[in-house]
Parts: sequence; structure tokens; C-alpha cells
Amino acid sequence: MRRTLAAVTAAAALATLAMTSPAQGAVASGEYVALGDSYASGVGAEPYLQASGDCRQSPNSYPRQWAKVWPKFVLDDQTCSGATVQDVRTKQLGGLDNGTKLVTITVGGNDVGFANSATTCLTGTDDECLRAAFFSVLAIREDLPSRLRDLFADVRRRAPNAHVAVLGYPRLVDPGTGSCGVITPGAKKREYMNYAADQAAEIMKQATEKAGYEFVDVRLAFAEHGACSARPFINNVDPDRYTEIFHPTKEGYTSYAWWLGLSMM
Repeated sequence: MRRTLAAVTAAAALATLAMTSPAQGAVASGEYVALGDSYASGVGAEPYLQASGDCRQSPNSYPRQWAKVWPKFVLDDQTCSGATVQDVRTKQLGGLDNGTKLVTITVGGNDVGFANSATTCLTGTDDECLRAAFFSVLAIREDLPSRLRDLFADVRRRAPNAHVAVLGYPRLVDPGTGSCGVITPGAKKREYMNYAADQAAEIMKQATEKAGYEFVDVRLAFAEHGACSARPFINNVDPDRYTEIFHPTKEGYTSYAWWLGLSMM
């Protein structure tokens, strides 16, 4: 019941934002191109659109939920599960042009090994989880800034008139002691995983603001709603839905869409 109420509240808040006029200078209509990986395509919030194939685009993704309540924007959904920054640069930018008014981007997790790190923290020891998180953080600090810089430069060249919003990643797990499903990581593992997520958010914010774009930090939106919490907005550990583990639920993507709408005000 609590999770249902939380979902209704988030959805109502998103609808309320849609009825509010954008702030002066904000984009009010036009072509909207969504770019990014599984956190942008909607993995974790079934069903998936058959036409999207392995990209696993969901009608419950944050770009599609957001576009549904802002119908003056025409969505071009280029998102794809598993995409790296280079994949976005080479496969997803074709829809950008001088007429593009809004671009959203969520990407970088696959570049820094988030999936491998999460798997190690679920199945390995505390020390193995620490090492995996360390290497993710190393990639976040050493590799991600230049990759994002090059991506943002490509976006600027192709869509010079667009408002660009980069949405980050949430902390994956609740720091408490709640169950995560068939596997429940302990306190140390949760700390390591969330530290890596925090590092990604900070580096993404720095790179985004350096490019003159807007960073939407969603960590607050998922506070007390991480995996293993009483009201998770991130999928727990379910071996029958392996690829959806630690991806947002429909409610989580609604929270993403709400924060995107809030940033546009």
C-alpha cells in the first residue's frame, strides 16, 4: 500500500508540474531527443516496446513519461540498453539538428563498470566488492570526464539551439538493513556501492556544468527509496529478472521525470 501511495504521489506531482508555465527563458515546446543507456531507455519498468528490440525501451521510461505530460514536445527516443558514451556518439546522435529544442542524456555507467561492480558486490566478499568499487571510481575519475566532454561537444555541434539536461544516477541501495531479495549485501558493501554512485554523480555534474549544460541530480529523489528499502524505487535482486536488478521501477522513472520537469521550470 505504501509503495502504491508513493507512486500515485509522484505521478500526481509530475502531472501538476505539467500544468505550470515554464520559467522565462525555458524551452516550452519543440523536438525532444532522448539519449542514453538502460537508465534512459527504461529497463526495470516492463513492458518493453517490441519495436525497440535489444534496446529495451519502455513506455514507462523517464523520457516517455515526461513527454506524455508535456505533449508540445515531440519525442525522438534514441536510448538503448547497454549503451556506452561512445555508443551514444556513434549511434544516437542522428536525430539532432538545428531544430532540436531539448536533449536529455543519461550515460556513463557502462563505461565505468557499474554492472560488474554490482555483480561482484552481490556475489563476492566485502574485500572483492571494495576492489570492484575502487576500479569503478578510478574509471569515473580518470576516464569519464574526457568521454563526456567529447560527447557534449558533439551534441553542441549538432544541436546548437537545444536545452541539454544530463540526468545522473541514484544511489543504488538503502544504507539500512532491509532485505534486497534473494541476496542482501551487508553494510560495508552498501557503503562501497553508494560511494561509487556518489562519485559518478559528482564527476558527471562537473563535466556537465563545464560544458554549460544542466545537471539533474536525482539522488535526493531516491532518498529512502533505494533497493532494499521499505518502498524501493529501484528493483531488488530477482534472479528471474536479472537484467533489471538495480534499475529503477516505474515509480523510480516517474521520479526521474518529475525532477527533469522541475529543472525546466
